Amino acid sequence: MTAEKKYWFPAKTYGWGWGLPICWQGWLVLLLFVVAAVAGRLFLFPDTGTAPLAHLLYMGFWCVLLLAVCWLKGEPPGWRRRR
Repeated sequence: MTAEKKYWFPAKTYGWGWGLPICWQGWLVLLLFVVAAVAGRLFLFPDTGTAPLAHLLYMGFWCVLLLAVCWLKGEPPGWRRRR
């Protein structure tokens, strides 16, 4: 017997990618991403005019991390179109 895999992020109904989380683990990951983005903006880079590249790299890191979690814990993405 094989255990059914529980996804944290469903595939989008239309288009490619993932939708909003469907379990508490997914919501926690999304909340941590938002907290990291806001904390970075408020505390690490309050004036983005002085370090735009550092802010871009910081946000890029968190975006890649979020995508990796979605890829590992989400439904396999694929193009979905209206018919």
